[in-house]
Amino acid sequence: MALAMNGRRLQPCRLFGTWDRNRIGFGVLRVDGQPPTNHTKHNHVLCPPPRPRPLQRQPQQQPATSQQQQQQQQQQHPEAAPEDNNKMNHITSLDEPYPSPSAMDQATTTHTQGAFRIASRKLPILKSAPIDAMSARLGIPVPEMIFGDNLVSITHSPSGWSVAFAAEPALALVDKTGAKMLRVAYAGEWSSSRERTSAGISEVVKPYDWSYTTAYRGTETPATEGKRLVSSADTPAIPLELLRRRDPILFADEVVLYESELDDNGISMLSVKLRVMPARMLLLCRLFMRLDNVLVRVRDTRVYVDFDEELVIREYTAKEDTFENVKRNLYMSGLMPDAITVAMRDANAIANLLPKVEEVRESVSLKL
Repeated sequence: MALAMNGRRLQPCRLFGTWDRNRIGFGVLRVDGQPPTNHTKHNHVLCPPPRPRPLQRQPQQQPATSQQQQQQQQQQHPEAAPEDNNKMNHITSLDEPYPSPSAMDQATTTHTQGAFRIASRKLPILKSAPIDAMSARLGIPVPEMIFGDNLVSITHSPSGWSVAFAAEPALALVDKTGAKMLRVAYAGEWSSSRERTSAGISEVVKPYDWSYTTAYRGTETPATEGKRLVSSADTPAIPLELLRRRDPILFADEVVLYESELDDNGISMLSVKLRVMPARMLLLCRLFMRLDNVLVRVRDTRVYVDFDEELVIREYTAKEDTFENVKRNLYMSGLMPDAITVAMRDANAIANLLPKVEEVRESVSLKL
């Protein structure tokens, strides 16, 4: 809307305009946005910039305490019963065992397919007291990330046969004599630089395989009739062509048992993956160990179950190669240096590039 002043029609004040350095001063705008013609006050109207409004500080509301919330809830819903706080597991001490036995059952997910019952459980890292107890039982320090309560199991309900995967029995197979202990890439240089100052020190501080390499294939419980997994010449291979079918997946999970960064020299991780289809299932327990500039290992345990035939096949393979050979094979496959760095952290990307050093195949027919 136009303004009128002294019989003159004026335009509304614009956001952008000119200023007169000698008279008006920086930042003062004219109404019509044109440069001033003279310094007479009556010939033009000045439009000073708007003053910012002071911020109005609103009073902060104090958060309601749990007691006040409970009172408000009871006033809004007087018929509702108070919640039982005993159901919650309150952690009050670092040495408090967690979780409780009842929580272990609640955290276990089960799936029944035919005569088999598949169960998996994922819980947080162990607390200090359970870690100390496990280290005392094993006789070695446990990895930094130890999931001692995690579990994956397959049970044949009619016969009682089962195979389970957990962290502690896997660590029990780690070499504790020091005969298979690996050395980091800079160990030779470090030792040679200290030959004079530490000539009398020859004791090994960690006489165990600190890479946590294990040949764990699962903990098997034989059937009541004595049936168990056995290796023979006619043991069938896992039918990969049947597993490649696009059958619906009824149940799937991934559970980590332990993981270690090997004192920032690589990684050692044991995990279990499984997927259940209507007619069959496959479980993969994989140890992936990479010691930078030294060695790469992949040890796989696959458990195949045919629900119709009630047949179980377990296949164990051990693969390993030097760090440089793995990098060279990745480079020959066409990967660039950045992609090679990423692939060296992925067991799926390098498992097929490693030569096989051991293979064991077992089976058991549980059909009554």
